[in-house]
Amino acid sequence: MKRGFVWVGILLVLGVLWMVSSRRTVAANAKDEAAVQKVLDDQVVAWNRGDIDAFMRGYWSSDKVQFVSGNGITHGYADVLARYKKGFPNQAAMGQLSFTGLEVHVDCADSAYVIGQFHLALAPDNPSGYFTLNFKKFSDGWKIVVDHTSNTVAPKN
Repeated sequence: MKRGFVWVGILLVLGVLWMVSSRRTVAANAKDEAAVQKVLDDQVVAWNRGDIDAFMRGYWSSDKVQFVSGNGITHGYADVLARYKKGFPNQAAMGQLSFTGLEVHVDCADSAYVIGQFHLALAPDNPSGYFTLNFKKFSDGWKIVVDHTSNTVAPKN
């Protein structure tokens, strides 16, 4: 009889520990999701004021960062930055950026990904498309390590 009570007690303690751990994980995920969202919000603000250097602060400053598009794969922070600056040489060429349909998924303590859609208010095409961003958490915060973006410009009439 005593042995049965001991097992019940052990199971209750384990259940409480699991619940506490689960709540901490949910709180940590919410905090990390908000931090990833802030990176994206900061990028939109930087882009819309024509500041590509500030926009790029959302990316990992490493030779291992990758940008994937229909034109191929660009490797390295310097080359990704150069790609943006070549494609968008000034604020007028950049238009106004917005993101919609964002889904932030935190996989673990230092890994997350985001799926969403971008829109550029930029005549005459107003380009838009979809993206998947892989994030990694570093000592200085969350950074994009892989950006896979596809442009889906609407057909002209």
